Amino acid sequence: MITFITGNKHKVIEAENIFKDYDINLEHIDLGYCEPQGTLEEVAISGAKYASRKLNKPVIVEDAGLFIKALKGFPGTYSSYVQETLGNQGILKLLDGVNDCYAEFRSVIGYCAPNSEPKIFLGKVIGEIAVEEKGDLGFAFDPIFYVPAEGKTFGELTTEEKNQFSHRKNSLEKFIKWYSIQ
Repeated sequence: MITFITGNKHKVIEAENIFKDYDINLEHIDLGYCEPQGTLEEVAISGAKYASRKLNKPVIVEDAGLFIKALKGFPGTYSSYVQETLGNQGILKLLDGVNDCYAEFRSVIGYCAPNSEPKIFLGKVIGEIAVEEKGDLGFAFDPIFYVPAEGKTFGELTTEEKNQFSHRKNSLEKFIKWYSIQ
């Protein structure tokens, strides 16, 4: 059993679908924690350490962000805030007339057990920002994150399709492989 600390139900659904392939049960706890201003790695380390000490058990937390090359990595670690304030249309406006729409979704899993130091696992997926929103599946930036290899945005992919190669799948798989040999 792995305890996943998050307030994001969409992340829980994606993680449950990934963990079931490895026959690992996932417990979900929505335990708020203070996120330091910093990198995805720093947020994951801080959150995992706090939650494992508070609950006195091993936990994982996940921090993710959309990094757009033409915007010098923005929104990056501020993705959640930018999604709430600017939204997808705001990002599309910022990129109006920009030719290079290269982007990465990154996910960092932070794992920590009580009385131990956190470990982190980075996953990413490469794509580009679409010229318009497409699809009503997924959440947040999914309808504008286009994956050329798939010919679709994340918003056009079911959770099962997205979980074949997503940034979260990559980081969770790295964690699972490490965890299974512990």
